Amino acid sequence: MKPVRTALIGCGKVGGLHAAALATCPESDLVAVCDSSLERAGMFAGRYGGRAFRDVSQMIQESGAEAIFVCTPHPLHAEPAVLAAEAGLHVMVEKPMAASLSDCDAMLRAATKSGVILSVMSQRRFYEPVRRMKAAIEAGKIGRPVLGVFLMFSWRDQAYYESDPWRGKWETEGGGVLVNQSPHQLDLLRWFMGDVEEISGRWANLNHPYIEVDDTAVATVKFRSGGLGSIVTSLSQKPGLFTKVHVHGSNGASVGVETDRGATFIAGVSKIAEPPLNDLWTISGEEHLLSEFQAGDRAWFQSIDPIAHYHSLQIQDFLQAIRAGRAPLVTGEDGRAVVEMFSAIYESNRSRGSVSLPLRVT
Repeated sequence: MKPVRTALIGCGKVGGLHAAALATCPESDLVAVCDSSLERAGMFAGRYGGRAFRDVSQMIQESGAEAIFVCTPHPLHAEPAVLAAEAGLHVMVEKPMAASLSDCDAMLRAATKSGVILSVMSQRRFYEPVRRMKAAIEAGKIGRPVLGVFLMFSWRDQAYYESDPWRGKWETEGGGVLVNQSPHQLDLLRWFMGDVEEISGRWANLNHPYIEVDDTAVATVKFRSGGLGSIVTSLSQKPGLFTKVHVHGSNGASVGVETDRGATFIAGVSKIAEPPLNDLWTISGEEHLLSEFQAGDRAWFQSIDPIAHYHSLQIQDFLQAIRAGRAPLVTGEDGRAVVEMFSAIYESNRSRGSVSLPLRVT
């Protein structure tokens, strides 16, 4: 496969994760990086390669890039993504796809009009225990998925919010735990359970008085399949504990994954300390496999760089999709669906009632 000429916008902590993953992908040739600070872009290019730019339009015109990776703060995803798509470049956006549905729709319209691929980073879909769950559900081993649970207890301290000036503010982050820390698991919950029909939720700021946004949210979900769901997500537990997604089936069997365990991972600051593991597996005749799954996943975790590895797997899928002319595993529509879920929880909190999906975009 001929490498795809790639470019990256946003040379911060998350941009570094993407660049490190791109460096491991033979499908990528990083030709340009762009940042609002040309000095930072230059330092970034010196480390990862490519030509440094300050202006996105200039980079698109002069770099010869075929695909871009957008790693700016959430409310700033849409503008460069639309510019790139309109110019015929394929686009991968760091999660969440955007902070608003209107931004998501502008990105999707631009990609559809130009016939380019739009994808959103959701690398936890590539975790071995997650793919094992998906395969079991699709094989009908739990019957129909009828109850899905997403539970996160985690922690962010004041130093985290002060590490970047955009964090913790509605205008520059777009939201709190729902927008920043929950999209991966919201995506998995929907991937396992199907499209959402109705959400009722509340959010609060329980113990972070120095930020504007939510540190905790709860919600109940009705899926179009008739299944139900529960969401409890919080950054108010010190230290961070765990993040789980469990799915219970119509035949009484259940499967689950603990996607994040032990010390809280912070992009560009800390490492993933413990492997993701299946923590629930009651499929008839397979109960004994849980310990085998866990042992194998622990051993595999020790043999890889878990941050770069799973980003690389999704990036490879995206770049291979470009060359093959197929859809990637995670589409722009998938990314929009996550934004619609957290937008519905915010709307439910405002209206003090349940919210039907699809949401009306204003």
